Amino acid sequence: MRLEGIHHITCVTGDAPANVDFYVRVLGLRLVKKTVNQDDPTVYHLFYADEAGSAGADLTFFEYPGARPGRAGDGMAHRVAWRVGHADALAFWVERLAAEGVGTQAGEGGSVRFADPEGLEHELIVEDVPDAPLVADAPDVPREHALRGFAGVRAYASEPSRGARLLEETLGFRRLGGEAWECRGSERGGFYAYDAPPPERGRPGAGTVHHVAFASPLEEHEGWQQRVAASGARPTPVIDRYYFRSVYFREPSGVLFELATLGGAGFARDEDPEHIGEGLSLPPNYEPMRARLEQVLTPLPDPRA
Repeated sequence: MRLEGIHHITCVTGDAPANVDFYVRVLGLRLVKKTVNQDDPTVYHLFYADEAGSAGADLTFFEYPGARPGRAGDGMAHRVAWRVGHADALAFWVERLAAEGVGTQAGEGGSVRFADPEGLEHELIVEDVPDAPLVADAPDVPREHALRGFAGVRAYASEPSRGARLLEETLGFRRLGGEAWECRGSERGGFYAYDAPPPERGRPGAGTVHHVAFASPLEEHEGWQQRVAASGARPTPVIDRYYFRSVYFREPSGVLFELATLGGAGFARDEDPEHIGEGLSLPPNYEPMRARLEQVLTPLPDPRA
C-alpha cells in the first residue's frame, strides 16, 4: 500500500468573504465546494483547488466568524508549500502579490514566501516532478504561472525524531534528509518536514492549519486504518464525509493527520462539474437543515459570476 501524497490541507478563517477574495481572486484558485463542517454544520467548509477539485490541490477552510488570530507553535503545521512551473512564475507572483499589498521574502533555493491576510504562511517552489500539474482557470493568472498543486507542508516539532517511526514504518514516507520526508505513490507525492518551533506557545485560530490529509486509494482505506491502529496511533474509525471517507489520528509531534480517499464522483457527486462551488452543497443528512443553515452561514457571492 502507498499513500498518494497530500490529499488536502484544512485551515481556519475568521472571515469567509475575505478568504474567498484572496484565494480565488488573488491566488487564482477555484472555489470548488461550498459546504459545511460535518461535525458542526453551522460552520462553513470551503474548498479551493484546481479546475476539477482534485486531491493534491485542495486547500480548505473552516469559517468561525470573527475568530481571533491564531499563532502556529510546537505541534502545529505552519506553512503550505505550492508548486509552480519555473522561475518566471515566481517573478510573476512577487509582482502580483506586491500589487495587492502582500509582502514576500526569498526562501531557500529561490522560493517565495508570503502570508495570507490572516497570517497563514505559504511558499512557492519550482519543482521538477512527474506529477500532473493541477491548475485552475483564472481570468488574470496565466496558466504558465498558475499554482500547480501542493509541494508539501512544514510543521513545528521540538522533538522531530519522535515522528520518524510512524512516518517511515507505518505510513511509508521516504526520508529526504534532515527532518524532511516524502509521501509518494504511483501518481503523486509531497513532502512533510519539521522545523524548530518558536518560543511562543501555539494558539489555534484564524490563519492556522487545522489538519493535513494524505490520499489513500479507496480500496486500501480500511487497511490503512488498521495499519495505523496497529502502530498505536489510535485512529478514528473510517468516517463517511460524503465526498470522501476519512480516518483521523495525531502524529507524535501533535499535528492532526487525516487519511482521505481518492476515487468516486468527488465534488461532482451533487453538482454539475461546470458549476461546482457555486451553491451551498449539503450532505443528505443535513439537507433538511438547509433553510436554517442558509440564515446562519455568512453570505458569499459566486466568485465566478
